[in-house]
Amino acid sequence: MTTKVIDANLMQKAFLAGAKGLEAKKEWINELNVFPVPDGDTGTNMTMTIMSAAREVAAIKDPTMESLAKAISSGSLRGARGNSGVILSQLFRGFTKEIKNVETVNVTVLAKAFVRASETAYKAVMKPKEGTILTVAKGMADKAVELASQTEDIIEFADKVIEHGDYVLSQTPEMLPVLKQAGVVDSGGQGLMQVLKGVLDGLKGKEVDLSVSSGEQSSSSKPAGSGALSENIDTAHIKFGYCTEFIINVEQAYNEKSEHEFKAYLESIGDSIVVVSDDDVVKVHVHTNDPGLAIQRALSYGSLSRMKIDNMREEHQERLIQNAEKVAAAQRITEDRKSTEPRKNYGFIAVSVGDGLGEIFRGIGADYLIEGGQTMNPSTEDMVNAIECVNADTIYILPNNKNIILAAEQAKYLVEDKNIIVVPSKTVPQGISALINFIPEQSPEENLETMIEEMGRVKTGQITYAVRNTVIDDMEIHEGDIMGIGDRGMLAVGTSVDGVALDTLQQMLDEDSELATIYYGSDVKLEEAEALYVKAQEAFPEVEMELQEGGQPIYYYLISVE
Repeated sequence: MTTKVIDANLMQKAFLAGAKGLEAKKEWINELNVFPVPDGDTGTNMTMTIMSAAREVAAIKDPTMESLAKAISSGSLRGARGNSGVILSQLFRGFTKEIKNVETVNVTVLAKAFVRASETAYKAVMKPKEGTILTVAKGMADKAVELASQTEDIIEFADKVIEHGDYVLSQTPEMLPVLKQAGVVDSGGQGLMQVLKGVLDGLKGKEVDLSVSSGEQSSSSKPAGSGALSENIDTAHIKFGYCTEFIINVEQAYNEKSEHEFKAYLESIGDSIVVVSDDDVVKVHVHTNDPGLAIQRALSYGSLSRMKIDNMREEHQERLIQNAEKVAAAQRITEDRKSTEPRKNYGFIAVSVGDGLGEIFRGIGADYLIEGGQTMNPSTEDMVNAIECVNADTIYILPNNKNIILAAEQAKYLVEDKNIIVVPSKTVPQGISALINFIPEQSPEENLETMIEEMGRVKTGQITYAVRNTVIDDMEIHEGDIMGIGDRGMLAVGTSVDGVALDTLQQMLDEDSELATIYYGSDVKLEEAEALYVKAQEAFPEVEMELQEGGQPIYYYLISVE
């Protein structure tokens, strides 16, 4: 049966099916992250963006194209997270501009909508890069224009547009060498294809669960005086409940084959496995539902020390209770501040995660913190809410992550009564440097120029672990390896956190380096950080060293060199 037009009711079903299509594949898309770090978030960002729109679309009882267009555009814009989420929202924005003034949609309207979606998204990105979601969107737009004169059947039209989109996506590794080296296609482009395949299922009348939950917690926005506010992971999603750590003091034969067998056994009973061997000592970390099994196998190699077992589900529930209390307190603080604080000339909003980093930003003048970063990108709406809570004529936003800058820029255009300046800080050390160098006597434009100039003097290194095997910058990386990631790529790979941190520092330092600051994360004990600090001082005596508590998750250390 030929489908020549889409009315508002079918458009509503198709969009919700598209949202569900993306949601079902979000973890798979997360795993397409080029860097094998444990924070791949493209699928999550795009899903949270489209679900923000889906909730508004689902709430419309008697839809018209105009009401759907408004819900899709405004909902996705406010919920946009990360570069991929913002670009997806811009694709929707362009698409809905073409459909909002018609009662039904045919292939001609669809072709125009595809073209406008692509053009709108390209304009939203300051320096568009080919081999990304933009390339996939443009490829489908070009194909849509070609097909519009060849068929009136929307299903045939959509099938062929999607087929071409898959082809363009398959070519993205040829356009971006980093994708080819990592052996993946562009994750944002893959996310877009999942949306359209879901839409096609909806158009074909396939049985799809179109129910949409009332809402997902957003990343937390909070006054600079409050603590962390939210946890977005339900305990049901914690597959292995016990975080188990210990050290094996090797007393029996333990070689490369033994280590391989031990890792394989741990993989059979858990995940998040790190096994690091150093002479006659082996450090072990595993998430499992039966710590006794891991301990029993480890005892076959020697005696154990520094044993630590944490019930992650129990800890998570405790955090939820504590954070709920903090949310209520923070909301009261926010309302009080909005009603009592006098208007000032300028204010600062910083994005960060970790108690230590939060304290640092508060100490150097941040009025408001948005909790987020590499592991959770705040939405445009989070930015707008934070702006509302800072009573100032000019507000500087420090995103401190390249994947958050676009969302901050979108928020800027949603605020009319304040001058919003987005400082393009890509890392926390850059944000700290920018804020320290703010000069009250200068104009907003002069300050932005100064901040950008000072940020340019800062190098950032991040120490974390690999979640899969890959090759990046000609470095062979294995799951569980420790990686040192710099501003422009991989700096070091190894099996020792301290060793990789020192190698990373060495790569970052040059004859002009004067100060290196080490921020230790939530998974690093103070004594471990202090030991690394001493080693760094000894290895690089010509550079002044500082040690600070960061408290950041996922990353053992953040390193700043100026």
